[in-house]
Amino acid sequence: MTKAELKKLIQTASGEIPAETVIRNCRVLDVFTGDFTEGDIALVGGQIAGVGAYRGEDEIDGGGRWAVPGLIDSHIHIESSYLSPEELGRMVVPHGSTTVIADPHEIVNVCGIAGLDYMMSAAERTALDILFMLPSCVPATAFEHSGAEMKAAAMAEPLQRKKVLGLGEFMNFPGLLSGDSDVLDKLLLAKAAGKLIDGHSPGLTGYGLNGYAAAGISGDHECGTVAAMAERLSLGMYVLLRQGSACHDLRRLIPGVTAANSRRCLLCSDDRQPKTILTEGHIDSHLRICVEEGLDAVTALRMATLNAAECFRLYDRGAIAPGYRADIVLLDDLQAFHVDRVWIQGRLAASGGEYLYPVERQDISPVAGSIRIKDFSEEKLKMRLKSRRVHVIELRPGSVETSKAVVEVELDEHGEFVWSPEADVVKVAVVERHRQTGQAACGFLKGYGIRAGAIALSVAHDSHNVIVTGVSDQEMVYAVEKLREQNGGIALVKDGTVLESMPMPIAGLMSDRSGEWVAERLDRIHAAAREHLGISGSVEPVMTLCFMSLPVIPEIKLTDMGLFDVTKFKFIPVEAE
Repeated sequence: MTKAELKKLIQTASGEIPAETVIRNCRVLDVFTGDFTEGDIALVGGQIAGVGAYRGEDEIDGGGRWAVPGLIDSHIHIESSYLSPEELGRMVVPHGSTTVIADPHEIVNVCGIAGLDYMMSAAERTALDILFMLPSCVPATAFEHSGAEMKAAAMAEPLQRKKVLGLGEFMNFPGLLSGDSDVLDKLLLAKAAGKLIDGHSPGLTGYGLNGYAAAGISGDHECGTVAAMAERLSLGMYVLLRQGSACHDLRRLIPGVTAANSRRCLLCSDDRQPKTILTEGHIDSHLRICVEEGLDAVTALRMATLNAAECFRLYDRGAIAPGYRADIVLLDDLQAFHVDRVWIQGRLAASGGEYLYPVERQDISPVAGSIRIKDFSEEKLKMRLKSRRVHVIELRPGSVETSKAVVEVELDEHGEFVWSPEADVVKVAVVERHRQTGQAACGFLKGYGIRAGAIALSVAHDSHNVIVTGVSDQEMVYAVEKLREQNGGIALVKDGTVLESMPMPIAGLMSDRSGEWVAERLDRIHAAAREHLGISGSVEPVMTLCFMSLPVIPEIKLTDMGLFDVTKFKFIPVEAE
């Protein structure tokens, strides 16, 4: 801010000169006291000059609506929406979202710093203020091949960038607790830079959680129970109450929000797919759920505004008060939280559900062409088992967590798996796609329900190798080949034919098309998965499969290196004793 700009702000706030814009006739939320004040909001230079009776060069009638600060999503992986940053902004701003804290963990695992550079450049092309946490675990673990590796030395420069707020979710809590040297280097780097460290510690409790908090972890979105939430709050951590397309924690956690602890509670989506945005919204849908579950509207709004701003040290936003960013949302009501208009830094960004900025897309060429698979064939899927008793990854309904089970499977004379529709056990494989290592590993999946064909994805958390499952080796190989040809994404095949597909040319993770196109294509993929592949109606076919390779979520997963027992944090053989 220049001296002249500061002088103009002061003169406008004190009523000496007219505001550039005045939003008249509003019920303005004071997040500091919890009260609503009837009056006008004066804007100048992208900031709020004051609330009261003001005159302006441009005056807008708020129609008696509720004026609240712009909504903040405190943790999101944009890549999990399958949309580019520009397109996500177009979709969520009309829902009142003005800031998101993005962790580009997915694309950085695939493309390294080039992925971060792409995301940050694309973020400049949307009205939505996208701020970043630097991925802390690339790769997420040492138990898979990723497209990049970032040790502390490589993190020093990006951590200094203005729009990088700190280290993203620190998933490697076993490494932290064991005092791993590389882990400690990253923590000390963030501390020296004065930056935040975000958390990710499902199931961690007791002394281990104390050690995690002592390292400076500021918050956690992996709370599945009120008890886990309460324990983290008591240790001085913020808790991010999550409601995404995959994980639905908000309703079960709201009973744990009290008058005493609510100021340490935030709202986040973690992931938000286009169909969810189109049908439910974004953080506005979180607010609806909060009120439905008995939380008062002001507390819910604080969680989506001031609390998030304070947690991430964004002291310029989160309130409608003099000197704050003019991020303002007009709401029709405090039950459905229907959004009428949205201002971002004093500029009208959305009205009546329509995004008002032009959509200009960033060049994707630096992060395209990321499907590099070497020597994949049916031979890579041969298992040559000696025992019919095998460990399987068993799905838990409605969860990305799995159970470790032992079942008996049918084998042919060569020790190869013979699929049976009665058993509901299928072969699953993860194929390395970054460094052309030719690495692939096979295991078994129970409860997915596929009864024909195969499905392959290049979205496979967290290293995003290719994951494929199907009823035969031939179908699985064909699905992987078609996925390679379309430059990543999703491919469903049956009897040598592609049933449905969705190319994702941006790092094999995101589409370069509109959110409506992605939502419609996903609907077709889901329908084909049920009608033609027979995948169980209780299973979300894409989201479920893409988490079966995530070796930091219990209980058992498959990476390109083998079958991994998350509870023991080690590889185990497919064959069971």
